[in-house]
Amino acid sequence: MKPALVLVLAYLLGSIPFGYLIVRLKAGVDIRETGSGGTGATNVSRRAGKLAGVLTLALDALKGAGAIWLAQWFLGSSQGAAWWVAIAVMAVLLGHIFPVWLKFRGGKGVATGVGVFLVFTPVAVGLAVIVFLSTVWATRYVSLGSLLAAVTIPLSVWLQYKLLVLDAAFGPLMFAATSAAVLIVFAHRANIRRLARGTENKFGGKADDRP
Repeated sequence: MKPALVLVLAYLLGSIPFGYLIVRLKAGVDIRETGSGGTGATNVSRRAGKLAGVLTLALDALKGAGAIWLAQWFLGSSQGAAWWVAIAVMAVLLGHIFPVWLKFRGGKGVATGVGVFLVFTPVAVGLAVIVFLSTVWATRYVSLGSLLAAVTIPLSVWLQYKLLVLDAAFGPLMFAATSAAVLIVFAHRANIRRLARGTENKFGGKADDRP
Protein backbone atom coordinates (compact mmCIF):
# COMPACT_ATOMS: atom_id res chain seq x y z
CA MET A 1 0.00 0.00 0.00
CA LYS A 2 2.74 2.45 0.91
CA PRO A 3 4.66 2.05 -2.38
CA ALA A 4 1.50 2.65 -4.42
CA LEU A 5 0.67 5.75 -2.39
CA VAL A 6 4.22 7.07 -2.84
CA LEU A 7 4.06 6.61 -6.61
CA VAL A 8 0.72 8.43 -6.85
CA LEU A 9 1.98 11.29 -4.68
CA ALA A 10 5.21 11.53 -6.70
CA TYR A 11 3.25 11.74 -9.94
CA LEU A 12 0.86 14.38 -8.57
CA LEU A 13 3.73 16.43 -7.17
CA GLY A 14 5.54 16.24 -10.49
CA SER A 15 2.41 17.28 -12.35
CA ILE A 16 2.15 20.67 -10.60
CA PRO A 17 2.60 22.97 -13.66
CA PHE A 18 4.62 25.77 -12.12
CA GLY A 19 5.71 27.21 -15.47
CA TYR A 20 2.15 27.27 -16.76
CA LEU A 21 0.85 28.91 -13.58
CA ILE A 22 3.60 31.55 -13.47
CA VAL A 23 3.05 32.62 -17.08
CA ARG A 24 -0.72 32.55 -16.67
CA LEU A 25 -0.48 34.82 -13.62
CA LYS A 26 2.11 37.20 -15.10
CA ALA A 27 1.15 37.39 -18.75
CA GLY A 28 -2.35 35.94 -18.86
CA VAL A 29 -1.51 33.47 -21.62
CA ASP A 30 -1.11 29.71 -22.00
CA ILE A 31 2.63 29.00 -22.21
CA ARG A 32 1.87 25.87 -24.23
CA GLU A 33 0.64 28.07 -27.08
CA THR A 34 3.89 30.03 -27.40
CA GLY A 35 7.53 29.30 -28.10
CA SER A 36 8.40 25.61 -27.99
CA GLY A 37 5.08 24.73 -26.36
CA GLY A 38 6.74 23.40 -23.20
CA THR A 39 6.12 24.53 -19.63
CA GLY A 40 9.79 24.50 -18.64
CA ALA A 41 12.10 27.31 -17.61
CA THR A 42 13.53 28.05 -21.08
CA ASN A 43 10.16 28.61 -22.70
CA VAL A 44 8.86 30.50 -19.66
CA SER A 45 11.84 32.88 -19.76
CA ARG A 46 11.15 33.62 -23.43
CA ARG A 47 7.53 34.50 -22.73
CA ALA A 48 7.58 36.01 -19.24
CA GLY A 49 11.19 37.08 -18.60
CA LYS A 50 14.31 35.69 -16.98
CA LEU A 51 13.06 36.02 -13.41
CA ALA A 52 9.99 33.93 -14.24
CA GLY A 53 12.27 31.38 -15.90
CA VAL A 54 14.56 31.15 -12.87
CA LEU A 55 11.57 30.78 -10.55
CA THR A 56 10.18 28.00 -12.73
CA LEU A 57 13.55 26.26 -12.75
CA ALA A 58 13.81 26.40 -8.96
CA LEU A 59 10.26 25.20 -8.32
CA ASP A 60 10.50 22.37 -10.86
CA ALA A 61 13.76 21.21 -9.27
CA LEU A 62 12.23 21.49 -5.80
CA LYS A 63 9.29 19.26 -6.69
CA GLY A 64 11.72 16.64 -8.03
CA ALA A 65 13.72 16.71 -4.82
CA GLY A 66 10.55 16.83 -2.73
CA ALA A 67 9.14 13.70 -4.35
CA ILE A 68 12.30 11.74 -3.55
CA TRP A 69 12.53 13.03 0.02
CA LEU A 70 8.89 12.04 0.48
CA ALA A 71 9.49 8.57 -0.96
CA GLN A 72 12.53 7.98 1.22
CA TRP A 73 10.71 9.18 4.33
CA PHE A 74 7.69 6.95 3.67
CA LEU A 75 9.56 3.85 2.55
CA GLY A 76 12.78 3.86 4.56
CA SER A 77 16.25 2.82 3.41
CA SER A 78 16.05 -0.94 2.79
CA GLN A 79 17.18 -2.46 -0.51
CA GLY A 80 13.57 -3.18 -1.46
CA ALA A 81 12.57 0.38 -0.63
CA ALA A 82 15.41 1.69 -2.79
CA TRP A 83 13.80 0.13 -5.86
CA TRP A 84 10.45 1.74 -5.09
CA VAL A 85 12.19 5.09 -4.64
CA ALA A 86 13.82 4.57 -8.04
CA ILE A 87 10.40 3.96 -9.57
CA ALA A 88 9.19 7.13 -7.85
CA VAL A 89 11.81 8.96 -9.93
CA MET A 90 9.96 7.82 -13.03
CA ALA A 91 6.63 8.83 -11.47
CA VAL A 92 7.64 12.41 -10.70
CA LEU A 93 9.19 12.86 -14.16
CA LEU A 94 6.12 11.38 -15.84
CA GLY A 95 4.02 13.81 -13.82
CA HIS A 96 6.08 16.75 -15.07
CA ILE A 97 6.19 15.63 -18.70
CA PHE A 98 2.57 14.37 -18.81
CA PRO A 99 0.63 16.39 -16.18
CA VAL A 100 -2.95 15.30 -15.72
CA TRP A 101 -4.01 18.93 -15.10
CA LEU A 102 -2.81 20.08 -18.55
CA LYS A 103 -4.14 17.20 -20.64
CA PHE A 104 -0.79 15.40 -20.35
CA ARG A 105 1.18 18.15 -22.10
CA GLY A 106 3.93 19.54 -19.87
CA GLY A 107 7.66 20.18 -19.82
CA LYS A 108 10.80 18.26 -20.73
CA GLY A 109 11.78 17.05 -17.25
CA VAL A 110 15.27 18.54 -17.07
CA ALA A 111 14.90 20.78 -14.01
CA THR A 112 12.83 18.16 -12.19
CA GLY A 113 15.54 15.62 -12.95
CA VAL A 114 18.16 17.96 -11.52
CA GLY A 115 16.21 18.16 -8.28
CA VAL A 116 15.85 14.38 -8.15
CA PHE A 117 19.54 13.62 -8.59
CA LEU A 118 20.72 16.40 -6.30
CA VAL A 119 19.20 14.22 -3.57
CA PHE A 120 20.88 11.04 -4.83
CA THR A 121 24.23 12.11 -6.25
CA PRO A 122 25.23 15.80 -6.37
CA VAL A 123 28.54 14.87 -8.02
CA ALA A 124 26.75 13.43 -11.06
CA VAL A 125 24.58 16.56 -11.26
CA GLY A 126 27.69 18.74 -11.10
CA LEU A 127 29.23 16.90 -14.05
CA ALA A 128 25.96 17.15 -15.98
CA VAL A 129 25.80 20.91 -15.34
CA ILE A 130 29.33 21.30 -16.71
CA VAL A 131 28.34 19.37 -19.84
CA PHE A 132 25.18 21.48 -20.18
CA LEU A 133 26.92 24.83 -19.81
CA SER A 134 29.80 23.84 -22.09
CA THR A 135 27.40 22.66 -24.80
CA VAL A 136 25.19 25.75 -24.63
CA TRP A 137 28.26 28.02 -24.65
CA ALA A 138 29.70 26.26 -27.71
CA THR A 139 26.49 25.76 -29.72
CA ARG A 140 23.85 28.04 -28.12
CA TYR A 141 21.41 25.12 -28.23
CA VAL A 142 19.74 24.67 -24.83
CA SER A 143 18.01 21.52 -26.02
CA LEU A 144 21.28 19.89 -27.09
CA GLY A 145 22.86 20.81 -23.77
CA SER A 146 19.89 19.32 -21.94
CA LEU A 147 20.06 16.09 -23.93
CA LEU A 148 23.78 15.60 -23.35
CA ALA A 149 23.42 16.47 -19.66
CA ALA A 150 20.62 13.91 -19.27
CA VAL A 151 22.80 11.18 -20.81
CA THR A 152 25.70 12.25 -18.59
CA ILE A 153 23.81 11.39 -15.40
CA PRO A 154 23.74 7.58 -15.81
CA LEU A 155 27.32 7.62 -17.09
CA SER A 156 28.40 9.62 -14.03
CA VAL A 157 26.50 7.30 -11.71
CA TRP A 158 28.22 4.29 -13.28
CA LEU A 159 31.67 5.89 -12.97
CA GLN A 160 31.08 7.02 -9.40
CA TYR A 161 29.44 3.93 -7.96
CA LYS A 162 30.73 1.10 -10.13
CA LEU A 163 34.37 2.15 -10.45
CA LEU A 164 34.96 4.23 -7.33
CA VAL A 165 32.39 3.25 -4.71
CA LEU A 166 30.73 -0.18 -4.80
CA ASP A 167 27.49 0.91 -3.17
CA ALA A 168 24.63 -1.48 -2.38
CA ALA A 169 22.15 0.98 -3.91
CA PHE A 170 23.95 1.06 -7.26
CA GLY A 171 21.29 -1.05 -9.02
CA PRO A 172 18.27 1.10 -8.11
CA LEU A 173 20.19 4.32 -8.68
CA MET A 174 21.42 3.21 -12.09
CA PHE A 175 17.88 2.19 -13.01
CA ALA A 176 16.58 5.61 -11.93
CA ALA A 177 19.30 7.50 -13.82
CA THR A 178 18.86 5.50 -17.02
CA SER A 179 15.06 5.71 -16.91
CA ALA A 180 15.24 9.46 -16.32
CA ALA A 181 17.60 9.92 -19.27
CA VAL A 182 15.28 7.92 -21.55
CA LEU A 183 12.23 9.97 -20.49
CA ILE A 184 14.04 13.29 -20.96
CA VAL A 185 15.35 12.28 -24.40
CA PHE A 186 11.82 11.16 -25.36
CA ALA A 187 10.40 14.51 -24.20
CA HIS A 188 12.93 16.26 -26.48
CA ARG A 189 11.97 14.28 -29.58
CA ALA A 190 10.65 17.38 -31.37
CA ASN A 191 13.85 19.25 -30.50
CA ILE A 192 15.90 16.36 -31.87
CA ARG A 193 14.05 16.57 -35.17
CA ARG A 194 14.66 20.32 -35.37
CA LEU A 195 18.33 19.87 -34.48
CA ALA A 196 18.64 17.34 -37.30
CA ARG A 197 17.01 19.79 -39.72
CA GLY A 198 19.07 22.73 -38.47
CA THR A 199 15.95 24.69 -37.49
CA GLU A 200 16.20 24.48 -33.70
CA ASN A 201 15.96 27.79 -31.86
CA LYS A 202 19.23 29.00 -30.33
CA PHE A 203 19.63 30.51 -26.87
CA GLY A 204 19.03 34.25 -27.03
CA GLY A 205 17.46 34.00 -30.46
CA LYS A 206 13.90 34.53 -31.62
CA ALA A 207 11.49 32.03 -30.06
CA ASP A 208 10.46 29.16 -32.27
CA ASP A 209 6.67 28.88 -32.37
CA ARG A 210 6.70 25.22 -33.34
CA PRO A 211 5.99 22.63 -30.65
